[in-house]
Parts: sequence; C-alpha cells; structure tokens
Amino acid sequence: MDRRTLISGSLAGAAIAAMTPLHAQSAQSAQDVATRFAATLSAHDIDAFAALFSGQYVNHQLSAAATPPAGVSNKTATVNFFRARLTGLPDLNVTIETTVIDGDKCAASFVYEGTHEGIFFGVAPTGKKLRFTSCDIFRVADGLIVEHWGMGDIAGVLAQLKG
Repeated sequence: MDRRTLISGSLAGAAIAAMTPLHAQSAQSAQDVATRFAATLSAHDIDAFAALFSGQYVNHQLSAAATPPAGVSNKTATVNFFRARLTGLPDLNVTIETTVIDGDKCAASFVYEGTHEGIFFGVAPTGKKLRFTSCDIFRVADGLIVEHWGMGDIAGVLAQLKG
C-alpha cells in the first residue's frame, strides 16, 4: 500500500489490516490517540489527558492561546489550556467528526459541546450552550502525541459568548 494513502471512516479497519504490520501498528496507534483525546476530555480526566503527550511534545500551533509562557513546557501549556476549557465548560463533551490516518499521523476534526458555567477565555459564565470545532494533526510515537499542528475556532467561541 502506498504510504500516502489516507485512511478514513469505516474503511480504516480494513485498510489497516491490509498494511504491513509495522505500518498498520503505527496507523492504529495514531487512531487510538485521537479516540483517547476525545474520551479523556469528555470524561474530564485531565491526568489521563496529560498522559497522552510525550515529555518531548512539540506544539506547532501558533496562537495566543497555544503559545506557552516562558519556562512552561508545551505539554504543560496544552494541559493547562484544556484544564481551563473543562473549568469553563464543566459538562464538556468531545466527539470526533472524522479522522484521516497516514502512518504515524492522525488528522481529526473534533466537536466540543458544553455549557458556559465557568470563566472561559476571560468571559464570566453566561449559561450559554456552546458548540465549536477544531482540526488537529497529531504525530504519534510509542502511543504518545509527540507533535501537534492545529487550528481551533476561537473566534466562533467568542462570537457565541457575546451573541
């Protein structure tokens, strides 16, 4: 199978089975990380969420929300960012719309839904139901996220909070 072939949706299991064992293991590991990412956040298990990331994790996403302060690791900054999300949206539920797998990389479209009951992006609780998305690409090694590229809909979140 050509390594550039993308695996998506219900065909993923059959396509993974047709791959070489090493390539299949890498693709399955990448898919598992996206599934665990959504599951740990939905379960509000921040310790299990933190355990998804390698100590050498690199976040390539450049934004005010994603750039860690001086002296804070990418992993710690990412965990803190999602801890604040769980505080602001204590009933947060995260689902996956779709994934695309290529070797040790997984691209996923995540949907976040929750009620704004705590401070979120500096905005006092409004009681509003929020729904927003992110598109993320993870590179996975040894079952852990080692690199991330992504984009979240922060502008959409802020518009819902103000609207």
